[in-house]
Amino acid sequence: MHPLRFGIIGTGSIARRFAHGLRHVPDAALAAVWNRTPGKAQAFADEFGGVVCASFDALLAQPLDAVYIATPHPGHAPYSVAALEAGKAVLCEKPAATSQAELERVLAVAAAHGVLFMEAMKPPFYPLFAQLDDHLRRDPIGPITLVRAGFASPGVPATHAVYDPAQAGGALLDIGVYAAFLAVHWLGPAQTVAALGRLGPSGVDTLAVVNTSHAQGCAQLYCGLGLSGSGEALLAAPGGHVLIHEKWWNPERATIRYPDGRTVLIEAPAVGGGLNYEAAHFCGLLRAGLRESPVMDHAKSRAMLALLDAARAQLGLVYPFER
Repeated sequence: MHPLRFGIIGTGSIARRFAHGLRHVPDAALAAVWNRTPGKAQAFADEFGGVVCASFDALLAQPLDAVYIATPHPGHAPYSVAALEAGKAVLCEKPAATSQAELERVLAVAAAHGVLFMEAMKPPFYPLFAQLDDHLRRDPIGPITLVRAGFASPGVPATHAVYDPAQAGGALLDIGVYAAFLAVHWLGPAQTVAALGRLGPSGVDTLAVVNTSHAQGCAQLYCGLGLSGSGEALLAAPGGHVLIHEKWWNPERATIRYPDGRTVLIEAPAVGGGLNYEAAHFCGLLRAGLRESPVMDHAKSRAMLALLDAARAQLGLVYPFER
């Protein structure tokens, strides 16, 4: 089998992490790179390899097995659609789209063309998550009925794109999507969403506190820009609770506490930067001819964006391209 050939769209910090991680994935290689700024694409290729493409269409014309989309949020859906229509499997950075309606268009194209699409949500692919799932099967605490999670990014420069409404900025889509994932992963789709928060000078959310109810329980979520917040997550159940230690979105340590006083510590250090795990899973799907991940499935991506859509609506956050 030839190595699976990836094209990367966008060359920012997350693309660099992905390219670094791809070096740790057997039988996968970076084959092509495109950025709107040719100099940035060339510098990226000089460091990580791959052919520099003069245009997005030129990248899609390359003999690629998959593309990884690492552009600002508004580019995720249009680039995904174009790549899927070209027959390329797509691993798209979170959030998979800026709204559930936009995501539905992506998934419709993926289904129509029979091509693999997966949102690049990294936590469930870390070794810690697999070991935690295995332990809870062997020594259960019962169904998770409360999820409490979130984090905030202090010291974000005022000029950062995360404050730009035209780039679908704000805490919810940038980092709140991780908390939405954790709630949906353990509790299923949200049935009700109640959000409070603050919009900053540019009009995007700089603080969001979101409470959700699900068929199985409730979640307390938060995210913020320009403030410091705890990086731990709590999963509570009738027979005990789990604390995923900071940084829970790059999970490496978890403590399980039982009512009888027992405490279990699980440690699973990540190697390769962490994004290699989602890339390896995606490559396995591609080689197996699958069109959807059983771990990060389309229903989960839908439920996450539905939760974020509801929270944004309650905060009154509408992006310029949505008006």
